[in-house]
Amino acid sequence: MRAITVALAPDAAPRVAYGVRKLREALETCGYTVHVEEVAWTWDGYREVPGTKIYAGNRKESPLLQELETRDVLLYHTPAPEEEGFYLASLPGGLTAVSGGSDSGVLYGCLELARRIFAAGRLPDDLAYGDAPQMKLRGPAIGLQKTTVEPPRLTYEYPVTPGRFPWFYDRGLWTDFLDMMLEERCNVVYLWSGHPFSSFVKLDDYPEALEVTEEEFLLNTETFRWITEEADRRGIWVVLKFYNIHIPLPFAEKHGLKQHQPKPLPLTADYYRKSIAAFVSTYPNVGLMVCLGEALQGQIYGVEWFTETILAGLLDGLARSQVKEKPPIILRSHAIEPMKVIEAALPLYPRLFTEAKYNGESLTTFTPRGKWQETHNKLGSLGSIHIVNVHILANLEPFRFGAPAFIQRCMQAARYRLGSNGLHLYPLFFWDWPYSPDKVQPRLRQLDRDWIWFAAWFRYAWNADRDPEAERAYWSGQLAKRYGSREAGEALLDAYEASGACAPKLLRRFGITEGNRQTMSLGMTMSQLTNPERHMPWPDLWESQSPQGERLEAYVQREVRGEPHLGETPPEILEACLRHAEEAADAIERARRHVNDSREEFERLADDVAAIRLMVRSYACKVRAAIRVLTYKHTVQGDYFQRLDLLESAAELLEESLGYYRELAQLTARTYSFANSMQTPQRKVPVRGGLEYGHWQACLPVYEAELEHLRQHIGELTRGDLPQALRSLEEAITAYREVPFTLLTKDAEVYRVTKEACVFTDGDIHIVGCAEELDGLTGIRFSQMAAGREGVAVELELPQPSKVLIGYFNSKDEQWLQAPSLEENTHADDQGGYAPVLRKGLRLYAYPSVNVHAFRFGAGRHTIDLGRGAYLILGVIAEDQVLRARDVEHKNNGVDTLDWLYEA
Repeated sequence: MRAITVALAPDAAPRVAYGVRKLREALETCGYTVHVEEVAWTWDGYREVPGTKIYAGNRKESPLLQELETRDVLLYHTPAPEEEGFYLASLPGGLTAVSGGSDSGVLYGCLELARRIFAAGRLPDDLAYGDAPQMKLRGPAIGLQKTTVEPPRLTYEYPVTPGRFPWFYDRGLWTDFLDMMLEERCNVVYLWSGHPFSSFVKLDDYPEALEVTEEEFLLNTETFRWITEEADRRGIWVVLKFYNIHIPLPFAEKHGLKQHQPKPLPLTADYYRKSIAAFVSTYPNVGLMVCLGEALQGQIYGVEWFTETILAGLLDGLARSQVKEKPPIILRSHAIEPMKVIEAALPLYPRLFTEAKYNGESLTTFTPRGKWQETHNKLGSLGSIHIVNVHILANLEPFRFGAPAFIQRCMQAARYRLGSNGLHLYPLFFWDWPYSPDKVQPRLRQLDRDWIWFAAWFRYAWNADRDPEAERAYWSGQLAKRYGSREAGEALLDAYEASGACAPKLLRRFGITEGNRQTMSLGMTMSQLTNPERHMPWPDLWESQSPQGERLEAYVQREVRGEPHLGETPPEILEACLRHAEEAADAIERARRHVNDSREEFERLADDVAAIRLMVRSYACKVRAAIRVLTYKHTVQGDYFQRLDLLESAAELLEESLGYYRELAQLTARTYSFANSMQTPQRKVPVRGGLEYGHWQACLPVYEAELEHLRQHIGELTRGDLPQALRSLEEAITAYREVPFTLLTKDAEVYRVTKEACVFTDGDIHIVGCAEELDGLTGIRFSQMAAGREGVAVELELPQPSKVLIGYFNSKDEQWLQAPSLEENTHADDQGGYAPVLRKGLRLYAYPSVNVHAFRFGAGRHTIDLGRGAYLILGVIAEDQVLRARDVEHKNNGVDTLDWLYEA
């Protein structure tokens, strides 16, 4: 038996001891007899220890390593280890040194040495190797969230209990997960929650805020402490993320408040400050990530809330805990202007990190650009840690994704294009952690199914600049180990790479949004392709999260006019995706005959590749049909009896698309329980309702009806008959049915909405054009200046459930209030009204046109406090009134959009 002594300093940090433990396991597996000592070796005494020796230490604290460095015995040919960096060196006297720049550096050095021992079957000779991470923070996010809402609680609100989150208490799962993180050299794990404090701390001043039983509270604190201790041993920092201003349901009920608060109140500020102080003093090594959007009006109150409440509570808690080092706090730059908050906060608390989404809530490109790139670069230039958040992945759900080359380029872009030095990675199916959506019993763990997803992102977070050819050999080898042969590994890597290119390219050219209100794999309607404005497209998708290129209608217009094209065009993307899908399918077949292990998982991967190919084929045919329809639109110029050949061709392509979609629905009926991990009403595309329309089988009838309507209307046009949508152009438009209300705000007044009426109390801004539906309603006006400077709140008394008509100006200028967006606020559609009922329903003298939205309110008193920026209140109407959405400027109910072609 070979003997070896492994030494570490007395009272070494837990993560150093853990690294030595892993080193010992590797040595013993290779046949060594290992003796571990906690000793203070000296530079002139370590030789007295007989035999082969390993010493693992923090060079900032170890006298031995410092003396060896001073005497030029331990020299570094790479940068000297700092922070998480390490260096492995074979030194005179039979000593192998693991020199870490910190305790975490020692841990990673031990892991690297253990890996080399396993590979060689012995302790290697002539070691001289240094390494360090490029990204300062690297880790996954886990949601203490559910797939659906629990009324009367709102989105994100889930007290932590064994019934809701049994996995949170599963120590075996946590051990596997933390071990995976350590293997991939992660150093942070993010726990996302709406309002976690009511599950983990108790307040004497607010006992009603506790949302769990006493037994559950004790279990929560015990479990959370165990998680943080186990994470710390592995060099992992636990960060708890929360939204603002969310308050516990029992607290809200006792004090007569809504659970989500848009602006600070003395009561909520006091509660939050004390909650954060209690949490920090109870768990001093746990970090906080703060989201100042959803539902807080962060543009107005973000600075105040962050500095006077959150940081104040943090400092209160730290004063009680007497920690050695103040933990960083992470500011999430979501739905706010982060720089204003940072400028105010840095003098109070310099240990401030920042975070922003990478490609929104999807994965679309490794060349992000535009205003979102500018935001990243501003945050990255602060000299602190700036984190990219690979978020939600709504366009990848529910399929496997493991394209290492694509991921490597994304991490290079995160570093070089966005100026970030941290990674925050979502699982592929975030809302249903820890399980995958595969229709398998027992359910698959994402940790196991998506191993390559985690491994690739974290490998390139450590070092994105690895040689591509070497990386191909590495990943082929990793897959070969799982599937039993080199041939299978190489072919499966090709399948992952090719299939992984499809969803990013499809969404960025044809999608409505990079946000999670679109489940891309479920397809899109013809209206969403040919008339995206109706479905509130999110411009960041093509302005920031896509390479330069053309949207569908712009492409068709240039084709019709014979103009040159710019960047990616729809046909080019379709050809590329079809090629990728075929390459992936071919690679799967090459691999099939060489797979010797993990046969069941191989078949599931093969089913995913087949599903992606059917999805791509369906999209390709449908987009080509949309091009025919748009060409018809821009050719016939309203004479709808011309060029019916274009519509016939579109119908044939749509039928072909539907055939592929039927195959996709049939395949996924066997393989997947649902497509989207968040099944709340926030899902809008392709069909409203994430729970009812969460599977291809549910969406199939929608697409079948779409083709049926198109065939019907083509038949009418062929016979010379006007379709109903065209015949109904002359139907009278009826006025909205007004209901009574009482205005309680002194600085506002009622007025009659009609031509020449002034819409603000200051200035002579009058109506020059008004939709018939609005004419004669009782509106409310207030000061435009006050609304633009600090926001105006209007209090109403409603005797019955009603809809309040809010007008948003069609301008992005900061003086105007912006319509709510599901990309920035998941609660944007809680009261309906997300989409306008009247586009350009009001025209004002010298001002932008106005879109009109209708928001639901129950009977009783309500304060309409929408944030800073001028807007209009144009009336209160009956809640049960059916509102026909239309584009008032064209006064033809949107006939020119041709949506009537595929609708009843």
